[in-house]
Amino acid sequence: MLEIALWKRLTILLVCLAGLAMALPNVFYTSAERHNDAITAVERGAVVTDDLQADLDAWPEFLPSSVVNLGLDLRGGAHLLAEVQLEDVYASRMDSYWPEVRTVLVAAGYRVREVDGPADELRVRIVNGTLDQAAVDAVRTLAQPIVSLSGVGQNDIEVSSAGDIITLRLSDAERAATDDRTMAQSLEIIRRRVDEAGTREPTIQRQGNDRILIQVPGIGSAQELKDLIGTTAKLTFHHVIRQTTDANERVLSDELLAPSLDDAGVFYVLERVPVVTGDDLTDSQPAFDQSGQPAVTFRFNPAGARAFGVYTAENVGALFAVVLDNEVVTAPRINEAIPGGSGQITGNFSVEEANRQAILLRAGALPAGMEFLEERTVGPELGQDSIDAGKTASLVAMSAVVVFMILSYGLFGAFATVALGINVALLFGVLSVIGGTLTLPGIAGIVLTIGMAVDANVLVFERIREELKTARGPARAIALGYEKALSAIVDANITTFIVATILFTLGSGPVRGFAVTLGIGILTSVFTAIFVTRLLIVFWFERRRPKKIEV
Repeated sequence: MLEIALWKRLTILLVCLAGLAMALPNVFYTSAERHNDAITAVERGAVVTDDLQADLDAWPEFLPSSVVNLGLDLRGGAHLLAEVQLEDVYASRMDSYWPEVRTVLVAAGYRVREVDGPADELRVRIVNGTLDQAAVDAVRTLAQPIVSLSGVGQNDIEVSSAGDIITLRLSDAERAATDDRTMAQSLEIIRRRVDEAGTREPTIQRQGNDRILIQVPGIGSAQELKDLIGTTAKLTFHHVIRQTTDANERVLSDELLAPSLDDAGVFYVLERVPVVTGDDLTDSQPAFDQSGQPAVTFRFNPAGARAFGVYTAENVGALFAVVLDNEVVTAPRINEAIPGGSGQITGNFSVEEANRQAILLRAGALPAGMEFLEERTVGPELGQDSIDAGKTASLVAMSAVVVFMILSYGLFGAFATVALGINVALLFGVLSVIGGTLTLPGIAGIVLTIGMAVDANVLVFERIREELKTARGPARAIALGYEKALSAIVDANITTFIVATILFTLGSGPVRGFAVTLGIGILTSVFTAIFVTRLLIVFWFERRRPKKIEV
């Protein structure tokens, strides 16, 4: 029959109220956005001025404040497609091997000189005798196992000889692993620099083997974005004085208080003057320690190696902090003096964590040059035009649906239109909660959702009409209408949801935006059609108790 248990009624009403509350900030978009930006500024340590306090008060604290983020095509902003010059990294890696190759060969009794060769190779000539297998074996001791799933069991370098020249190059597996690390590092650096500028919901993702797509809504121009990406992050190495959990701890003029990057609530008091800087760091890679556990290796240039060697010799047992943009990336303990300019950070790392730490250590500067293949600036006026056009399309679609439903099904059609409004609110509420980004194709998905939202109601109402023809009472006809239409509703929406899932999985950019709004819209449409519309009809039926109904 038409009876709905009290707990089900309360659940449906609570879901609707929660959705309306979550969608409410989008109605007052500017005020909620000012409030959110002010909170972010305070969390980053901004001084609360009168203007900032006014922004904090622009939206009530007790109400949800999450809003749907507007994509590049709606807010305006900058679009870049960059190609990372991966070959630059090979040359840099080879240059960093020269001091170690020279050291091991001199220790073995050879006099050596670097000779010219391809940028991705290191060529060394033996100048005090004949090249023999012992020299080649000495250089091969520098090889390390590759830290990647595809390179298991292989070393990072290949050593060969011809005449009096030893040639060292990266193995093919290490090149592939280096490419992945370089792209991951570039993505990390770009993301940190863009986030530091306070932009909203940037899109930074890898495309293909060597390209990065960067879309930043709200930024002035593509050149401004290029300048932002080109800035160098500040990487320094400091002596740790003590660790604390007090964010407001007083420090001396020659000290520095820095938060931990990963451990919330943990701070380090550091010596203000760094031991070495990121300019002295030539490389950092994930590796394995002597016990086979993941670790992170690092290598300094000669000047950095001397300074770091002296410091570690005088501070065995102390902590030193690696600081990136005023945040402590890691603070390992010095177990022994590190005189050679290369060391290893050990700890309870997983392979993924070791790779991430290595990326952060290398994040002082972009690992390779970037060539911008495509750049566009989208003005906010064009974005506003898109928003206005989307609003118009949505209103026209909703009005047409409302008129059709009321003319076709009378009072029941009116119930369906109320549920349609709740459906749209739920859709925006979900997008706000998950931090979804609304694009122009996303608006198209919403318009399509509005048209599809009443499909389930049409199936139910038509089924109720058929049941009324069998001379059953109105209550029984309504109950049977919902019961017999349910399978068709579920089947139709499952197939559409599968398509939305495929679009989201295989698509990118605008296609995924369309898939997200379509998928969420399907879920909210089914909920409102099966539960909300039915609850409205039950409330009306219990109040009026009609002997006859017109559908």
